[in-house]
Amino acid sequence: MKPLFFLFFLVPCIPSLAKAQFTITNTSTVSLMDPRTGNWPLDLQRVIRESDTCYELSFRDQQESQSVNMETLKFGDRVQLKYFEKGLEALSKGNTGDIAKFKDYTIKRMDVKKQGQKGGLVWYVLTCNDGTMTNFQQPEADRMIAAIKPL
Repeated sequence: MKPLFFLFFLVPCIPSLAKAQFTITNTSTVSLMDPRTGNWPLDLQRVIRESDTCYELSFRDQQESQSVNMETLKFGDRVQLKYFEKGLEALSKGNTGDIAKFKDYTIKRMDVKKQGQKGGLVWYVLTCNDGTMTNFQQPEADRMIAAIKPL
């Protein structure tokens, strides 16, 4: 009786153990655009996993100048990525010191003017809640907006 009882509990576990050893996952990562390469890269990617699609903005943490510390800001879906785009668009029409606050990050606009210069450079500082940050200029923001808009 004991061998039958043992077999009764062991047999249902065998298929689940075999299945766990051979898991096939379909993932794909596509770079939508990389507005900046080199020492301080910035890369916007679409990540497709089975039935989920998410988006990631990869960047080098600007607070770490001695070592390369790559960070990722994840957008759970297209809607969250569109909010990022809308924030960049709103800030591009704003003034220096304007801030777009989101749940996981903030974007701040900073205009930099040199003496004797009529116009200035527009910079954006992206700060994540975990303390990591990067910055980018208006042309890079424009390229990100253009890449996100048709999605």
